[in-house]
Amino acid sequence: MAAATVEDLLHADVLGCALRRLDGRSLAAASCATAGLRALAADPETWRALCLAEWPSLALPGPGARLLAAAIPPRRLFADAFPFPSPEAAALAGELHLPVPAGELVSAVDVCCGGAPLLSRVVATPASSPWFLGSPFRVEAVERKRPPAPASAAPAPAELELSWVVADPARGRAVNVSSRRPVAVDRHWYTSETLVRFAVVLGGCKFEATVACAEGSGHVAEVALAVEDADGAAVSGEGTLRLLAAAMEAPRRGGEREPEEAKRRYHEFVRRKKGRKESKARREALVDLCCSAASAAVVLTFLAAVALR
Repeated sequence: MAAATVEDLLHADVLGCALRRLDGRSLAAASCATAGLRALAADPETWRALCLAEWPSLALPGPGARLLAAAIPPRRLFADAFPFPSPEAAALAGELHLPVPAGELVSAVDVCCGGAPLLSRVVATPASSPWFLGSPFRVEAVERKRPPAPASAAPAPAELELSWVVADPARGRAVNVSSRRPVAVDRHWYTSETLVRFAVVLGGCKFEATVACAEGSGHVAEVALAVEDADGAAVSGEGTLRLLAAAMEAPRRGGEREPEEAKRRYHEFVRRKKGRKESKARREALVDLCCSAASAAVVLTFLAAVALR
């Protein structure tokens, strides 16, 4: 007599409810057990519930969230945005010859503290205008001129977690460009705000999302994403789109140590940038010294020629 399977013992509705309580890895593992569980795990509503639990911003009303839901199936979105992007992925941007995305980008931004949602935003960014393509890339999820309503209790900045999912509805792909946990916490020298930085390094460039917490109250005053290259220069909108396109197409990485790896790569990027800056300063000082020496030699030669005339 064959052993009874879990599908024989429990109704499909009960199993479906249980599967919706799993995280993504457990759900994927359960789908490999039997054909019945695989069919239940493929239910779009199960993955939609998983996505909403991971990114509460997807449940917000508005055209951006609706566009994202219509363009990318929940299972595809979770597979794209939950794992970390490969740090070498965007280095292939020039080799892949990927077209620059047209239309707009949609950013789903969620700030959490201790697993509890603190702030959620969905931002649609037009990405085809000449102004956007030529200007430094910057997306603001929370602007200072329109601050969010203060929370009942101010969170500790170092305990904040951030997810910044950038999606290209035209391609139907997405990527998470946040380290999830802070890579650095410092204070702004002028405003005295606490700046909580989340960053991933892709293709030699740094995607850095900064959460500014107001002095005293600790409430979130600004959330913005910017990109800079190895020399510290801001990357243009067109350059950022190519990096994002390559990251969306590349493999993903998983593992519990990825946030620590993201922090290590961030500090390594900062050290390399500082070294390049110091090397450039030494080269410029050497060039200035050579120019000064050449100018002095020319002046001395002229004076000697006048004196011997």
